[in-house]
Amino acid sequence: MFTAGSRAGWRVADVTEDRANGVRRGSGRTMMNTVGHHGSGSEQVNEERALSGEAALAELRRRLGDGLAGRRWTKTQLARRAELGRTTVSEAFRKDGPVPSEQTVGALADALRLPCEELLGLRRRATSPGTGSGETKERPVEDVPGLGRPISECDPHALEVHPAGPAVIAAGSANGPKERVLSGYVWREHDRVLAEAVREAASGRSRIVVLVGSSSTGKTRACWEAVQPLAAEGWKLWHPFDPTRAEAALEDLHRVGPQTVVWLNEAQHYLGDREYGERIAAALHHLLTSSEHGPVLILGTLWPEYAQQYRAVPAPGKPDPHSRVRELLAASTLAVPEYFDAPALAAAAALAEDGDTLLADTLTRTSTDGRVPQDLAGASALLDRLHDVTPPARALLQAAMDARRLGVGLHLPQAFLTDAAIDYLTDLEHDQLTDNWAPLAYAELAATVHGKQAPLRPANPRPARRPTPPTAATPSSSPPSGPVVRLADYLEQHGRTTRSHLCPPASFWHAAHTHLTHPDDLENLVEAAFNRYRLQWRHLLLHRAVQQGSSMALNMWGAELEESRGRERAEIFYREAADHGHIRALSRLARLRQEAEDWEGAEIFYREAADRGDVSALSNLAWVRERAGDLEGAETLFREAADRGDADALLMLGTLRQSAGELEGAETLYREAVDRGTPDALFRLAGLRESAGDREGAEAVWREAADRGDLIGLICLAMLREDAGDKKGAETLYREAADRGASDTLLRLAGLRESAGDREGAEAVWREAADCGEARALVHLGRLCEEAGDREGAEALWREAVDCGDTLVLPCLGRLCEEAGDREGAEALWRKAADRGDFSHMIAPGRLLEDILDREDIEIFYPEAGEIGFSEMVRTHVERMWPFGLDPDGRPTPSWEPLDERMAVDSRCTPFV
Repeated sequence: MFTAGSRAGWRVADVTEDRANGVRRGSGRTMMNTVGHHGSGSEQVNEERALSGEAALAELRRRLGDGLAGRRWTKTQLARRAELGRTTVSEAFRKDGPVPSEQTVGALADALRLPCEELLGLRRRATSPGTGSGETKERPVEDVPGLGRPISECDPHALEVHPAGPAVIAAGSANGPKERVLSGYVWREHDRVLAEAVREAASGRSRIVVLVGSSSTGKTRACWEAVQPLAAEGWKLWHPFDPTRAEAALEDLHRVGPQTVVWLNEAQHYLGDREYGERIAAALHHLLTSSEHGPVLILGTLWPEYAQQYRAVPAPGKPDPHSRVRELLAASTLAVPEYFDAPALAAAAALAEDGDTLLADTLTRTSTDGRVPQDLAGASALLDRLHDVTPPARALLQAAMDARRLGVGLHLPQAFLTDAAIDYLTDLEHDQLTDNWAPLAYAELAATVHGKQAPLRPANPRPARRPTPPTAATPSSSPPSGPVVRLADYLEQHGRTTRSHLCPPASFWHAAHTHLTHPDDLENLVEAAFNRYRLQWRHLLLHRAVQQGSSMALNMWGAELEESRGRERAEIFYREAADHGHIRALSRLARLRQEAEDWEGAEIFYREAADRGDVSALSNLAWVRERAGDLEGAETLFREAADRGDADALLMLGTLRQSAGELEGAETLYREAVDRGTPDALFRLAGLRESAGDREGAEAVWREAADRGDLIGLICLAMLREDAGDKKGAETLYREAADRGASDTLLRLAGLRESAGDREGAEAVWREAADCGEARALVHLGRLCEEAGDREGAEALWREAVDCGDTLVLPCLGRLCEEAGDREGAEALWRKAADRGDFSHMIAPGRLLEDILDREDIEIFYPEAGEIGFSEMVRTHVERMWPFGLDPDGRPTPSWEPLDERMAVDSRCTPFV
């Protein structure tokens, strides 16, 4: 997890006996426990304690000074690398200066590559009471006015903790208002780690923890329980949400004062925001490393799919929309399991026996599957309701689930859902609809489950309470005129999982085009339609988004016009997109000027794009200078881009040097990029050394990457050894990577064993990989069975692989059926493979791609297919056969004409569909 100024690992918190048993007693709204402090007992700590406060501070400064001298840096250079102010660094080295903060010491230790924990230990000794360091004790932090309210005054339900039961009348108030209560809390392993972060925050060290887990697994409740010890110490809690979560966070993060918990529940609303997400991540990083604000504790929650999306590294040359978020999350996430394990179930049972009726009730349904948090949040009852409702209500739920998974906002207009639901009904169900079917269905879905949640409840979005200054270009979107509803979180996630392979019917797309007005909703549906090759609906929704002032749509419309009508027509829309805030449109305008050899105009647009936050614009301008022969100007711009935050600028400059044959200069730049935290720089550096024939140097770089926690570096090192014929060394490294969590390297290890003729050893490793959840291992084991004549065993293993998500084995199963004379069964398996996105096997003699009309996406999701060219072959085949796209039901769309571009700027011209 991210520690301000430090990458030190977590220490497991010492807990009380009750916590060690996984139990917290009671069932009230809040339960306060004090977190105890621990001592290490190590020789290092004893040495620290042997020093007086003044001696410890002198020793701290001596070690920092030695580290600075060893690096041969100035304090200014150190300040830049540590991301600290020049004055802060000078104060840390000044003999009569105050004790530097924990954040400062951590940042300096990281930059100088000194042992962080040892330096922090010296700092703790320097600031400990009674150590004789009176004049050098740390200066008190000013009481900066901050945000939030005392934790003791907060309501967990207002912080989005799921209610665990029906409201009850408060004790001692027979006729008083009803109050919602929480069940007793069961501590699990993630709670112990979270408690340690709270302890460190209480001791003055800023921390961030983002809990990652599926819906209704207890993430928000865990955060609430974790902060209770801070309530007794006077900490406050701030939950930014008005007018929107992202806007509130970005506007006020700089006002957060010491001893504040920043509450980022559903962190995707902050970090995933298209406009503000990266800036919020940067502001949070500053908050963690700023001594004037600390200590603070940042707590957030995320679903796994969002965490995976933000952590994904884009392919070279592709946009990187989450670089700052990825850096923030790199060491700050904490997984929350979906199920209670045996000890947790036993602890819950103990609380139930002590009188916790809520837990006693849920354990009657979850004692075997362990889904206690989901049941408490109403998950199982919601699923029951999904299957038990009337057909019209089920159609509304299905339309709502599809809307959310395709990117429509949290609050769904009833008018949109009502029209969208029509094609989710069978012909018979549609014929049986009454005139008032919609109100009855909405009322049915608004009924709560166990008094906690409704499948589809009426919503009342908060109105904006802050004035918005008028601008020259204001999007024409307006909030829905009618009522809106909100889908239950658990059903939303259930829909993302169970309906991921389905394309919504025609009524869904027609309703979206007719009723939706928010640019974000329309932008997401434009992308969804394109991904599913529904080209006509993509075009119409893009037009609708242009009408609503979507900057992205204006930019895309300009790109289409550039291709079909030329630069002049496109420039009109690029300009309007830029006026609406689309920064990339400025870069497109610059490119148009560049192609017209208007170098002055191109530079103006590139610089404006850079000033408005497009960090790649200066690098693009640098390439323009480079191609014009101005190498000095190009280098200046690349360095300016790097200073403005373009992580790839130094890599580009290094490539420029490398192309010119200046290998030493290129290596220096790559190393500088490494020091700035650009992960790809190590790969460039290793490639440079390998291309120069320095295999030993390349191995050293890969090892450095591996030591920094990059498993790809370790795997590349193993592959390098394998290519060099060092099979034993490669096996050792693949095993190391597997032990560190990359279980897929077991497949390469098994391949090495098999290529060496050790089939028995290969089989053993494949079985180990299968136990780790690698479905491809089951495919190999099935192949061994087939080769041994055990067709029944092969089929069983391949079917297990399918159940584990490996659809590439479906053709193998189909072949077994075909060879056994079961042509119908074989075709069913091939169709199932296509339904799941893998139809590469259909590109073969005698099998027609035209038969596969009900798939959702034309892309091949498996790299094994892409590596041998199926992906491009399929794409070309599809575009040739169906140039106008597919209808929602999967059938080829008849010929259609694009809208005239003038209609895109005339909101009165809405095409009839």
